[in-house]
Amino acid sequence: MRGRTRCLLTQDENERYALIVHQGDSVVTLFFEDLTLENHYYDYSQIGHFWMKGYEYLRQLEYRIAILRDKLDYLGENSCNANERELASLAEFPPLNVCCYPAVPEKYRVIRENPWHLSEDASRVFQSIAVEAGDPKLLHRLKDYEQHPTKRRARQIARLLHRNAHAKTVDLLTRKLQKASSAYPSRTFGKAQQTRHLALELLAKKRQKELEKRGIRSELLREEPFTTAQDSIEFKMHLMIWEKGILNRKARIETWEDQ
Repeated sequence: MRGRTRCLLTQDENERYALIVHQGDSVVTLFFEDLTLENHYYDYSQIGHFWMKGYEYLRQLEYRIAILRDKLDYLGENSCNANERELASLAEFPPLNVCCYPAVPEKYRVIRENPWHLSEDASRVFQSIAVEAGDPKLLHRLKDYEQHPTKRRARQIARLLHRNAHAKTVDLLTRKLQKASSAYPSRTFGKAQQTRHLALELLAKKRQKELEKRGIRSELLREEPFTTAQDSIEFKMHLMIWEKGILNRKARIETWEDQ
């Protein structure tokens, strides 16, 4: 069969299901009475996709928060723990969402309705992180932004997030996301692929130890394909190496992949 595929899942008054698949001129209908949903959650806090340049560490936060928000929206509240449900609100925090630090190229972005809208929950959560981090200057700006949530102020907050002076707030958010997802396992890709992945990870860890001896901090991140629906993304190991500028905090990326 060739042609565009369209699917429709229906349920009748007797709670019987029908899956109707159209492809070209062909139609297939499957009837069944029971439907089981099986969810497999994974630790997304060590995932890194470096498709956009500049302040990559903030773009990775945007990416992880977007994953978390999709999880909550599509799979429901029971799919998330209490910490995740709270952090998911940050998808509506424009200084850190797709408005200011998109993690993927424009053609792949899924823009929510009114993306510049600052939600009450997002404002509350980010302010609480600034308080916990001991960052009163950022907190003052956040409260002003809450009262006047304009695009201009959102961009001003976004610039503050890559300042050395506010690194402790960003780092605390990173740790909170790591803690929230740490209860879930890492994704697996089969024995053969796992062996190749481990070899790349060992190379990256060796480099990380070399940097540690020189007093340079780095973060190990994995770029992973989907486990079920295969895509064009290949597994890679990234080392995000922190660099402290005069005013701005920066990072450079080193990558290991199969040749």
